[in-house]
This record gives sequence, C-alpha cells and structure tokens, in this order.
Amino acid sequence: MAVKTDEKKETKGTSIQKVDFKSGNEMAAIAASQVNYHIMGYYPITPSTEIAEYLDEMAANGKHNIVLVPADGEHGAAGICYGATTAGGRVFNATSANGLLYAIEQLPVQSGTRFPMVFNLVCRSVSGPLDIRGDHSDLMTTLNLGWIILLAKDPQEVYDINILAVKIGELDDVRLPVIVAFDGFFTSHQKRRVNFFESSETVQKFIGKNNPPYTSVDVENPVTIGPYMNDPDQINNKKQLSMAMEAAYDKIQNVFDEYKKISGRSYKFLQTYKTEDADVVLFIINSAADTAMEVVDKLRKKGDKVGLAYPNVIRPFPVNEIREAFKNTKAILVADRADSYGGWGGNMTIEVKAALKGDLDNKTIVFSRIYGLGGKEFFPEDAEEMFQLAFEAAKKGSVNVPYDYIGVEPGNPSYVPKKGKDPISLKESSPGVIKVIKDEKTGNLVVKGVKQRELTAMPQRIAPGHGACPGCGIFPSIGTFLKGVEGFVVMLWHTGCGMVVTTGYPNTSFNVTYIHNLFQNGAATLSGVVEMYHERQRRGEIAKDQDITFIMVTGDGGLDIGLGPALGTAFRNHNMIILEYDNEGYMNTGNQLSFTTPLGHTTSTSNIGSVGKGKKFHHKDSAQLFASCHIPYVFTAVETQYKDLIKKAAKAAWYAKHEGLVFGKILSDCPLNWKHPDHTGQAVVQAAVDCNFFPLYEVERGITTLTYDPEAKGKKVPTEDWLTLMGKTKHLLKPKFASVLKEFEIEVERRWKRIKAMSEHPNL
Repeated sequence: MAVKTDEKKETKGTSIQKVDFKSGNEMAAIAASQVNYHIMGYYPITPSTEIAEYLDEMAANGKHNIVLVPADGEHGAAGICYGATTAGGRVFNATSANGLLYAIEQLPVQSGTRFPMVFNLVCRSVSGPLDIRGDHSDLMTTLNLGWIILLAKDPQEVYDINILAVKIGELDDVRLPVIVAFDGFFTSHQKRRVNFFESSETVQKFIGKNNPPYTSVDVENPVTIGPYMNDPDQINNKKQLSMAMEAAYDKIQNVFDEYKKISGRSYKFLQTYKTEDADVVLFIINSAADTAMEVVDKLRKKGDKVGLAYPNVIRPFPVNEIREAFKNTKAILVADRADSYGGWGGNMTIEVKAALKGDLDNKTIVFSRIYGLGGKEFFPEDAEEMFQLAFEAAKKGSVNVPYDYIGVEPGNPSYVPKKGKDPISLKESSPGVIKVIKDEKTGNLVVKGVKQRELTAMPQRIAPGHGACPGCGIFPSIGTFLKGVEGFVVMLWHTGCGMVVTTGYPNTSFNVTYIHNLFQNGAATLSGVVEMYHERQRRGEIAKDQDITFIMVTGDGGLDIGLGPALGTAFRNHNMIILEYDNEGYMNTGNQLSFTTPLGHTTSTSNIGSVGKGKKFHHKDSAQLFASCHIPYVFTAVETQYKDLIKKAAKAAWYAKHEGLVFGKILSDCPLNWKHPDHTGQAVVQAAVDCNFFPLYEVERGITTLTYDPEAKGKKVPTEDWLTLMGKTKHLLKPKFASVLKEFEIEVERRWKRIKAMSEHPNL
C-alpha cells in the first residue's frame, strides 16, 4: 500500500521530498511533469506506454502544461519531437523495442543537428519473433546514433536521471539529445520506495532555462536547418558531434555532483560495489545489478573477493573509470542482456575489452556471457554461476569459453513437432452454398445463397481455443466474414489483440497459413507474398489453376501506424483483401486512443478530468480513404447484420482474385475497454449502426450503395442511445460535456448525409 505523499516527507540534500511507492513509469511521468516539457510526441508500445498514460491523466486534471501529441507511429512521433525541438522548446518522448527501431532513422538527425531532447527507452526485446518482455536488444542499437545514453536501474534512478538528462543535454558546449534507458517490466512496472521533490520549482531551478542558440521560429533570424552537405562538410560536422560528446564526458560528473547537493543522491559514470580488493568482478547493467549485489554480499561472507560494477552512463562510455576500477582485477565477466551476433560477445563486453586494451599494463581477463533475453528472469543462482566462471578464469589465467549464453536449454535435435490438424481441403472449403453472379447490365456482383444453416458447412479457419476477452467482437466478425470466402485462404495479421491471443508459442489457433510481421508493414508484406505467388505460378513452379484468397487483418490502430504501406498497396492494386476490425483504440496495449477513437470518447490517453474532455479530434474514416484510392471494392459491415457481411465477403473474395485490392471495415466491439457487460456487445454494435455513426455501405467500382438504412427501416435511434450503452461515453451525456456531444452529433450526421447522398447519386 502506497504511503500518502502528503503525510510522509523527508529532507534530503537541501530540498523537501515526498516519499511513496511508485514504478519506473510513474517516476518518469512525475519527472516529466516537474520539468514541464513543452511537447511530448508519442505512440503507444508496451511497456513504455504507461508514461504517456500517466501524463495524460495528470493533464486531464490540470497538473501540468505539457502538450501530448499522439502520432501515427513511432517514426511520426520522432518527427513531431524533432520539429518541436527546432522551435526552441523542451521535448520528451518514450518508446520501446521495435518502436525505437521504427523511429531510429530520425535519431541521427536529432543529434547531427544538435537539438537536445529527452527520450525514455523502456527496454524490451526486439522482434522477431514478437516478445514484449525486457532485454537490452533495443538499447544496444542506439550506441552509434550520437545520443548521450544514461541508465537507470530502479524507479528512483528513473526519476533522478530523467531530471539530470535535461540539464546534461542542454549544456552549452554539449547540446545533444539524451536517452534514459531502464528495463521493461523489471523497472517500468515494479514499485519501489522512492523520493521525489515536493516542488516542481526545485526541478526547474536545477535544470535552469533552455537557451537554444537558434530556432526555426525566430523570424528575425532565419536559419537553414538540416542542409545538404558536400565533402568535407559532413566529416567536419561529425567531428563537432564527437567533440560535443567529449564535452559531455568532461561535465556529466559535475552535473551529478550538483544534483547530489539538492537531492542527497549520488551518481557516477560507473557505479562500483566492493570492487576495491576484488579478484573477480561482474559487470552488468540496469535492474539485474540489484540481484547481483545480494550475491556479492553472500559470497563476501564466505570470504570470496568478488565485486560488482554497473554504469549510469554508456555514451559517452566510461573508459577512464573502467581502467581505474579494474586495474588490479584478475577477471571480469561482462553479462550482456543482448547479443552482438557474430561479434563474439555482447556490446558491453566488446567495449569493456576495448577500454582495458588501452591500458597496456592491464592484464585482466574479460569474457562474455549473454543472459536474460526475451525477459528471462535473472536469479541469484545465475549471478553465482557467473562469479564461479570468473573465479575459474582468474585461477587458470585464461578462459576456455570466451563467449556463450547462460540460461539456455540445448533442446533435442531429433525432436519432431506433433502434427496439428490436417490442412483444410479445397472441397471442404468450397461447399458451393454461396453463388456470386455478375450482373450483365451494371457489371456489379450479386450474391445469392447466404443461408445460415447451410453455411455451417464452412470450415473454421480460426479454431476455438484463443485467449480473447469474453465478448470480444474480433472473432465473431472475422469468423463470419470467412464464411463468405470459399477455397484456400492465406492470412496475415497485424500486431494487435487478434494476433496476440491466437498464436502464443508453440500453439496456434489458425487452421490456415498465418503470417505476422511488424505492426506497420503488414500490407507491404502480404503484397510481396501475393506477387511471389503469382510469379511462381507464371514460371510453372505452382499450379496455375490453384487459387488462394490472401487476407490481411488489421485493427488496434494498425491502420494508423500502417496506413502508409496500406495505401501504397491500394495504389498498386494487389490481388488481396485488407480487413480492418475497428475497435476504436489500441486495445492490445491497454486502450490508448487511436485515430479511429471518436471525439470525446475516453481512453487511457484521452482522459476526462477537471479539464480533460476525452479525445480532442474526430475519428478517421478509413473506408473513405481507401475508396478515394479507386480500388475495385470497399465495404463496411458489422457482425449483427451477418447476411450483409457474408455477401460482402463473397464479393471481396471475387474482386480480390479478379480485379485487385479490396478494403473492408468491420466495427468490432471491445467490452473490456468500451466498458459494458460482455453479453451486450451485439446491442452496442447495432446501436452504432442505427444512430448512423457506422453506416453500412459498399463502394463497387466507384459506385456507393447503402446496404442498410436505419431511417428507411424505421430503426433510427438518437446518438445518445448508443453512447449510454458504454461506460467510456456516459460522461458525454452530462451538461459539462454538452458542447463536445453536440460537435460529435453534428459530425456523425454530416458523414451520414454524405454517404446517403453518394448512394442516391452514383456520380458522387
């Protein structure tokens, strides 16, 4: 149970501080709020997302003035941040794993043009395969980007180093962006006893004012930022960047010492623990250091001369500190939570070796062990094993195995996985119930034979046994759609709830071939599959009379971050289907707002509070975006109108095989985050249709046709009837939110009238 912060205070250094139990992500958010950054450009990814969530919740209640800008992906978020830094303010961001890699193209631009900002990296394993747990494979990709890199092993350090990062990056002869890296889940979500300044003024006085030498918004002094450079200008620029890093190396410890005076907490380039007389030392970074310290104490009681070292700074790398600390050490085992494949040791091993090689008198044996990848726990027993290996090397004067993994199982090379379900045959998947007929007059398709009883003959491409939440609308929707698709099917699923709950290794819920690739790149990936398939058919490597329907399923914001590749696929008009389940948020990462979240709806990053009024802008109409690409067929559908959905699926399959790309959008219920009982999902979805929020229509070769008109059927209901069914929108019915509700209703009606007019006038 957390200590109430208004009841427990301590004076440390020269400042009054509150005491509480908080996680690393919470402390990052508190530090950011006290710095009072101008802008945070962000995009949700586990396990860093909570930082933006906490900041949004605080903003909704007027506790800081940071403008949080939700991006379309991490690359966009990095661009938002870069643009904001050029305009002269303080900027903050947070990400993890593949989010960092997606943003990485922007990071050398940030450092190369010398605009400071602070970027929290909540370390997580990089795909593939996909794993959301913590290791340092993302962190190690940042070593050569020109950013200062600070490390925080626990929530207290996360808070302190986030504050230190601002001051360090803005030093006059440094002016570099700073990464603050801490471990996903181990540090980001684990709560510890912490101290933090009672007053934001303490933080702001310490960091001082930001005084950029130039900005992009100074009309009296126009500048060119990011110019094209000729030989030898680029190398000179990089030399200046190197000099800035050298300046940081000279001054970081001074900033640490200055911070100790107000906080009472001490930081160093290289933290050491009982290394003064140690024969062997374990070098490790971040959260595992605490576990290793316990083992050092245990072995010291037995008389073993062991020590521990862990850095707070790895860019600039603490070369001199390492040489000084290890001048009398016999053996160092460097434990890396990431591998430098083919480098015969992790990055920290390689760098410690390089540092000691510069001291010609140093004879320390340095060797590598890789541990904890994919979030595998680091136990005291692992540390003891590492110390034992170091003792053996010290005693022998050499090391038999200079590089290896710890904590892996060798496996059985002769093991053959058990065969799963037999593949679905063409006959099984083509019962011939549904007939697709081309109208000779209009050229459009007519679908007949959609009968519920007969369609039970269709095989289940997605088997029971997935781990979706009760009432989840994804699988009823996609399963119903697949009943309209005869023949062989190959599916690619974007990252999202639907993907995560169906493919937990070594199991799968798919009875057809399934592919997964990065969140943003599914459409391009399936484009490659489609084109290779047809080219191999052309070359006679695959039977030319074999047909496959290729379907990409996206949702949970996949057509925010993945919109560019999906639109590119539309313009190229590949023979495939893009199917979006729209659950109005990023549900797989904890219900953050997406661009499909409607105005005023509350999510974990569009909170309501004393000033917060939910999402600030209208929802994206992805169906109309794809219709504007002039692809053969676009449709919207819901599971409650199952015959309509199946007919559209049959048309989609025909067009995908014969004419090109199809885009379909299905409104998919999420009881957990829409906040309603599990069993009411179909009523909620149908109400969304009946209030005209989600019109059902198709665009066939550019001609729009309404397929369900609630007004004509006498089933039209007020928008409030839909909103009152969900906990996430009930606030909109209160007087305080009347203006938001009115704006939402006007937009719903405008879009409905537009679709209806297009249906009534084929040339629109």
